[in-house]
Amino acid sequence: MPTKSQSEAETQVRSWGFSCVYTWADRPNAYYSPHSHPGLTTHLILAGELTITYPRDEKPEKKTYGVGERIDVDAKRVHEVWVGKEGCTYVIGE
Repeated sequence: MPTKSQSEAETQVRSWGFSCVYTWADRPNAYYSPHSHPGLTTHLILAGELTITYPRDEKPEKKTYGVGERIDVDAKRVHEVWVGKEGCTYVIGE
């Protein structure tokens, strides 16, 4: 899959119906402890990778996402995130 430019990716995320769209970059091996957001969020990965789990699920599993993949997190769904060893840059839609 060809890599999208930041501008193309932000346009694509807006086309999915998100009004607040921005690009975020995490340092290598960053960690986000379990948390939630008030509304649906989406993440479109431009570089690197991240691993996510939903610790309150009956059988939590970790899943890793890479370049070109989209991750949607439902409103108020508790999730935990580990950023890959090369960091991760992604477009967020809220």
